Amino acid sequence: MGRRVLTTAITHIKRTKNEIEKMKIYTKTGDSGTTALFGGSRVPKHNLRIDSYGTVDELNSWMGLIRDQKIDKNTNQIINSIQHHLFTIGAILATPPEKQLLKSGKDRLNISKISEKEVSLLEREIDLMNEELPEMTHFILPGGHPSVSYCHITRTVCRRAERLATELNEHAPVDPEVLKYLNRLSDYLFVLARKLSKELQAEEIKWIPKKY
Repeated sequence: MGRRVLTTAITHIKRTKNEIEKMKIYTKTGDSGTTALFGGSRVPKHNLRIDSYGTVDELNSWMGLIRDQKIDKNTNQIINSIQHHLFTIGAILATPPEKQLLKSGKDRLNISKISEKEVSLLEREIDLMNEELPEMTHFILPGGHPSVSYCHITRTVCRRAERLATELNEHAPVDPEVLKYLNRLSDYLFVLARKLSKELQAEEIKWIPKKY
């Protein structure tokens, strides 16, 4: 009887130990300063590819902050879809060209890619917002309201993500639709900032440089 109880207890401990190990967030595999790309290749954590998709991750976090603001339902839904697309872009950037295909010839990333459809959605939203906005004749200073400022900060992070992705493209080909999407997204964020300025009745301060 005692042996049976002991065996049951040991089995329970082993099962609990396995469950805890499965739940752990940290893996310790990156303690040496390297990390794994999709496909298994390990590179330094300061590698350009890591910096590229890491900045997209940062961009996605800022997008979430905009979505947390008091915005209309349609904009909320658009940003939600953008966040999903940014996860896709992160996965694409995390996959080196030589690892894109499995030995079977199938795509390693068995997910929907970024296409002209996603880019067109951003363009359509930009056009719709622009129709309701006054013509812009000068550069505008970022600010006026926290929600507007969040858009501008996110826009600059998006520009940085685009710069890194284009630099990466000089060393290894990046899907052209990814580059196009990041470019259009920064435009979307600028126009969204103007839209929120109008809705929140925040003043748009023009940049008018002094002449000497």
